[in-house]
Amino acid sequence: MEPYCYKETFRLRYSDYDFKDELSYMSMLTLVQEVACRSADELGFGYEALKPHGYGFLVVNTYCRFLRPVRLGEEITVETWPLPPRHVIFERDYRVLGGGGEPCALLASRWCLVDLKSFSLLTPAAMPEVHARCPYRDEKSVETPSWKIPRVGENAREMYRLTVTSGHCDHYFHTNNTRYAEYFVGCFSMDELSARPVRSFQIAYAKQAKEGKELVFVREDRGEESLCEARCEGETLAQFRLEFAKEETA
Repeated sequence: MEPYCYKETFRLRYSDYDFKDELSYMSMLTLVQEVACRSADELGFGYEALKPHGYGFLVVNTYCRFLRPVRLGEEITVETWPLPPRHVIFERDYRVLGGGGEPCALLASRWCLVDLKSFSLLTPAAMPEVHARCPYRDEKSVETPSWKIPRVGENAREMYRLTVTSGHCDHYFHTNNTRYAEYFVGCFSMDELSARPVRSFQIAYAKQAKEGKELVFVREDRGEESLCEARCEGETLAQFRLEFAKEETA
């Protein structure tokens, strides 16, 4: 039997692209979240299946390694599969394939199953039948350097501020995780993002951003990588690491 893999092909829209005519980070996360949700629906632990129990999956980490940009006019296929859970951590990996079937990007993510009333973390025992028949797959699409993103230091500088509005929020009444890709990219200028290719980006989610809250974005550069944080009332809600490709020496 072939290992489980949910896949879906997307004909991309003009609005999916950034100023370089490359698939934006937010659109990338939106597409992989879409296939993750549809795969979860297919396997019996999607949003509608968990809602009557008051449970929900929340993403806590996402890592994306670029092999090449997805360019304007391309059709892509996104593949995903769940990995065996480890206590309260549920992992899911992805491959983004170009029209010729070649990989463009490799992604990994970690999720937590939570009781939405108490926000306590749940183990697979909370959905025993679904867990027992789930076709988990051990294969990793990409190895992450570390799930822990370093904190910015004293040299971090404030980049901008943003107030969360209703248009940023999802059905859990907080900022949708894909929005943070857009927020953090806003910490960089078009000149900076055009000067060197981006090798990877990573987001860690710690706390929710609710409607009406002001987010403060700070950034620190460390050689070939930049670290950013989204803060609210003195607390760090999310972290971001952007890794640029190494500059070629003559």
